[in-house]
Amino acid sequence: MATHVDTERAIENGDAFDFAALHFKVQGQALYDLLNEEMHLRIDTKHPFYDYKEFDKEKEPVTKKEEIKIPVFSYFKKPITNVNPYGTKSLLEVYELIKSDTFKAHTAKLRSLTDVKEARKYKAFSFDYVTFSGAFSSRSDKNLKAHSGLIVIDFDHLEDLNGLKEQLLNDKHFDTELLFTSPSGDGLKWVITIDIQEADHQTWFKGIANYLNATYQLQVDESGKDISRACFLPHDPEIFINSKYLGQ
Repeated sequence: MATHVDTERAIENGDAFDFAALHFKVQGQALYDLLNEEMHLRIDTKHPFYDYKEFDKEKEPVTKKEEIKIPVFSYFKKPITNVNPYGTKSLLEVYELIKSDTFKAHTAKLRSLTDVKEARKYKAFSFDYVTFSGAFSSRSDKNLKAHSGLIVIDFDHLEDLNGLKEQLLNDKHFDTELLFTSPSGDGLKWVITIDIQEADHQTWFKGIANYLNATYQLQVDESGKDISRACFLPHDPEIFINSKYLGQ
């Protein structure tokens, strides 16, 4: 607050309001009202410039819903030797495919096989697959057309599948976009978003792998570092998808 000192003692020392009282020869509320008027402060006065955002307090403000962009990537028909995409699928479409009975019979048959080599061959020749990380002209990193902003992390041969599910869904650093049980039934496929403007795909993979190892003592499948990593589509009625894609 401004103060004044008169060395010749013509007026008493004081602040800005004391000086104003001497000048206008009024005090108290009358002084405040006068200052409000003289200085065009418009205190307690409606003004269209400042009040244009006011609305009826009884009405809820209208909030524009943010449009969610659903990631899109290449979809391939079986067998794994087919490297030419059948087309593209969105994350929501793949969620609906896995949740449905489309791959139910093949998934059940695979999980009934006890011979490892036979199971591996059956999976390679019986399941459609996607490349979650992008759209390709053919399945090869060099033939990437557009990155989807997604990366899939594989966890194999888990002892506590449901326990890890819960940990990943509650992770503080990564939001789960899609999470489902692998075709074999003893692993998980964790799909999360990455920003390739900040770092390339391989750098993201290494960082996420290190984080998972340090946080949960987990080892991830190193093949996930490839952008064109193939991911087989099983049947999983308990598949999780981020609720933002469901409009919730």
